[in-house]
Amino acid sequence: MNKTLGLVITDGVGYRNFCLSEFLSEASVRFENVIIYSGLPVSVFESHNSNNIKVVELPVFVEPFGTWFWRKFKEVAHLQLHKKFFGINDNLEANKSSSNSNRGKATRLIYNLTRHFHSENFIGFLEKKQLTSLANHQVSRECLEFLKTDRPDFLFFTHQRPPYVVPMVFAANKLKIKTGSFIFSWDNLASKGRMAAPFDSFLVWSDLMKEELLYFYPRTSRHALRVVGTPQFEPYVMPEYQMEKSEFYQKHDLSSDKKTICYSCGDISTSRNDELYIEIIATAISEGTISEPVNLFVRTSPAEEPERFNFLKEKFPFIRWNYPDWFISRKDHPEPWSQRVPSESDLVDLRGILSYSDLSINMCSTMSLDFMLFDKPVINPVFGNEQNGLYNDQRFLKYAHYEKVVQSGAVAIAKNEEELLREINFSLKNPNARLKEQKELLKLQIGKQLKGTSQRIAKTLKEFSED
Repeated sequence: MNKTLGLVITDGVGYRNFCLSEFLSEASVRFENVIIYSGLPVSVFESHNSNNIKVVELPVFVEPFGTWFWRKFKEVAHLQLHKKFFGINDNLEANKSSSNSNRGKATRLIYNLTRHFHSENFIGFLEKKQLTSLANHQVSRECLEFLKTDRPDFLFFTHQRPPYVVPMVFAANKLKIKTGSFIFSWDNLASKGRMAAPFDSFLVWSDLMKEELLYFYPRTSRHALRVVGTPQFEPYVMPEYQMEKSEFYQKHDLSSDKKTICYSCGDISTSRNDELYIEIIATAISEGTISEPVNLFVRTSPAEEPERFNFLKEKFPFIRWNYPDWFISRKDHPEPWSQRVPSESDLVDLRGILSYSDLSINMCSTMSLDFMLFDKPVINPVFGNEQNGLYNDQRFLKYAHYEKVVQSGAVAIAKNEEELLREINFSLKNPNARLKEQKELLKLQIGKQLKGTSQRIAKTLKEFSED
């Protein structure tokens, strides 16, 4: 009990995963002190006050050009090194710049250099340059003072990608404080660029993610890797987030004598065809093409405002909408999405949607896994390709993390309107047709039982703090 855990929560999703799960209560039992270093305002944590939990609000970090340059250099080098993976190559192409700004010109220089220089050793050199570029930065000095005062035995980062974690990593390295990170999402290794900074150890979802990390970060020791599952799904087995079916139908004005189709939206950066898919489903309901009467329930993305769907709300008044209750905790932040914070009531809503919907439709989202955890059939509409003028969402089927989903047979893929409507009618009549494949996919992607996830994470962090 004489150990102190430093917990770096960078954004609203980190808050959701580690504050709205059972993690804080588990960590406060295993550690004498838990210090949350927060990229969110201190006020967000008012309901989590405890004798041995302290919150320190981190200063807002605006990445200077020099640090950006070395980070961008290493990220593009990492993408060049692993571009045989479709998702990584897709991101490599997407990050090219034709801008005449200083960053645009620097990006083109980086692309030219990394065609020739992108070895693991070279990436390690760039990583050191990135960290040392922050040696005299005001935010780095403030982070050093925080850590000198608190002296955590272990510093755990809930996300490995945001650039604004780098000053804390620099400060921890300077003070020889051990660091660890949770791999934030199932697509972060085989589809994205380099992590924001190097860490001493990692917590991962599954054995699959463990092997991915060892492949993409070959200098990582197996001993420094632990499979713990992910806390983002733990609220689905916590009694405080449960809602009765009658309450769910009443709250959202749904007809209890109809089955419910839930369409889960992505944000416009990757899910631009959502409006088309919703309109096709709503039109089919209006025209009686769906084999039985259904509710159409749409949950928008918490990452954006829902204005792009206003025309659908007017055209199809029978659609029921759920706008995630994620409040903006701070404006004028360099990463505004990071400041959106979920409420506990939104988790209750989400769990109700997963529990009582009969069919999930989404464009290759993590929500596919969420619904599978509740044994619900899933359809992924992907109409867009390089020829038909629609936003090319079919390319996501070739991303390494989602290719496994497609190959598993756990979801139905619909590449046009006819396939989508056929799969809707089939899934409504045969909800368990893919259940076996779904269970197998969940074992592959989420390596542990949901119950006890926070306990495993806290136990592992205590062990890391004692190594």
